[in-house]
Amino acid sequence: MANLGQYFVAVIGGAISGSVSAEILADRGIRVAVIEQNNRPYGKIEDGLPRWHVEQRKQEYARIDSRLRKPNVYFVPSTKLGRDLDFEDLCKNWGFSAVILANGAWRDRDLGVPGAADFVDKGLVYQNPFIYWYNHKNEKSYTGPRYETPDEAVVVGGGLASIDVVKVLQLENYERAMKARGIETNIHELEKGIPAACKAHGVRPEDMGVKGCLLIYRRREQDMPLAQPPDNPTPEQIAKTEQVRQKMLRLARDRYLFRFQERRLTTGLVVENGHLAGIKVAETKIEGRRAEPIPGSEQELRAPLVISSIGSVPEVIPGVVMKGDYYAFTETEDFPRYSAADRVYGVGNVVTGQGNIRVSLVHSQQVTNHLIENYMGIGDGEPDIVALQAPAEERAAVQAEGVIERLESLTPLSSEELAKVEQRVRSLQEKAGCTCDYDAWIAKVTPPDLE
Repeated sequence: MANLGQYFVAVIGGAISGSVSAEILADRGIRVAVIEQNNRPYGKIEDGLPRWHVEQRKQEYARIDSRLRKPNVYFVPSTKLGRDLDFEDLCKNWGFSAVILANGAWRDRDLGVPGAADFVDKGLVYQNPFIYWYNHKNEKSYTGPRYETPDEAVVVGGGLASIDVVKVLQLENYERAMKARGIETNIHELEKGIPAACKAHGVRPEDMGVKGCLLIYRRREQDMPLAQPPDNPTPEQIAKTEQVRQKMLRLARDRYLFRFQERRLTTGLVVENGHLAGIKVAETKIEGRRAEPIPGSEQELRAPLVISSIGSVPEVIPGVVMKGDYYAFTETEDFPRYSAADRVYGVGNVVTGQGNIRVSLVHSQQVTNHLIENYMGIGDGEPDIVALQAPAEERAAVQAEGVIERLESLTPLSSEELAKVEQRVRSLQEKAGCTCDYDAWIAKVTPPDLE
């Protein structure tokens, strides 16, 4: 077996998949540079999971911290591939034994209507920046874009992320309406259920004047990707999964009082005075997984805000070859290899394929029926975000082991080559201002008013 202490690997992204990969490599004696685009490494646990999951987020932060503070891990914050580092230069000239892309999926899928890009922040908002704003808007140091949460907004989606967006809108509107009537409440009370919160204050939801946002989905409600059947499901298992999906939607609507329309496909934009005033939608005919618009069924849905929440894909990085919306990886799920360069691999949601995306959400019927319901805040138990992330961790571990197997077939770096790579990594850390140990850095960059 090769001397693993003579290898140095770059991991791009420090959240769940990146930190799991770093830990496995470091525990085998391999030096690892974790290159993270943000000050903190928590990815969508911090910036994509809505802020009402306070304790659960802290638990996952602690798990990531425990991995990244290990010996042999060099944490490089505030360094983004494609902006601060050139991809081809990193792969060819830095001297790393391998590069692992674990930078997740931060780019929203396009709404899919010609001209929509012209109305971003002019009546159209995408899910990722919207949730990022919601999570950080109360911090004094926040300088990013700010968004309104008007009543009667339209959300285009259907998955778990779109339920999060709907909840943000409903919680914001009911909190605002109740405070206008002298009733003090907060998102944590309302998130447990708007009707229950109103009852606790002696008022009725219908008296708050909130009409509610509208969620539209192109297929049927039982097709919504809120839960998944097991692999190779029987007809009975498929039917059971469809029932679970309908139950989850019903519970969510009962608890957060939003409106819903199934079989609605966005076909055009409603524009007034250079601002998006709504969307055009058509009813759809469902044939298998296809949702085809029905001719003559088009109608206008006017709204003060349209939020697109139809999925996330990896960001486009200069020099990285794309295959559709994803990077050009081979189709091997357990060992995704970037096909356009040697010794470049992928882990987590940066990799294409239903299995990789699905496994980051569910891995059994138990998870489907319990954890996701609680993640959405509509189950009866305590939310368990740590357990929800377990499948993603397991997949990242398998993929990281595949990288180690490949490393063992490569020529180890010499002591001089190792020293040169380490010097370059230290220079990146210094450029980012990270000249202390990992825990001291996290303490330094954590906002005092972070929720």
